Amino acid sequence: QVQLVESGGGLVQPGGSLRLSCAASGFTFSNYAMTWYRQAPGKEREWVAFITSNGANTNYADSVKGRFTISRDNAKATVYLQIHSLNPEDTAVYSCRRGWGNVWGQGTQVTVSS
Repeated sequence: QVQLVESGGGLVQPGGSLRLSCAASGFTFSNYAMTWYRQAPGKEREWVAFITSNGANTNYADSVKGRFTISRDNAKATVYLQIHSLNPEDTAVYSCRRGWGNVWGQGTQVTVSS
């Protein structure tokens, strides 16, 4: 079945870095753009990053530009989100989505705290 599974979240100190992964299965990954979202406690879900199906183009929300990097490995059917200079406002559940459609992963928790 079509599935997206995120991993790589955890507890990180302010200023630290993380790389999140989203492993896809059940569909031809290289045919689809991919996106990352996050939802902080008590807030609406927020789009953060987009990458085209071949990885040639990316786009970011202004709130994360310069600190977040989206990438993908089509051979591994995986999309990544590298996050640098983490701060407490980055605490959220991070989820990947197949393009702009209705296939979502379950999310991975990122907590930034000292």
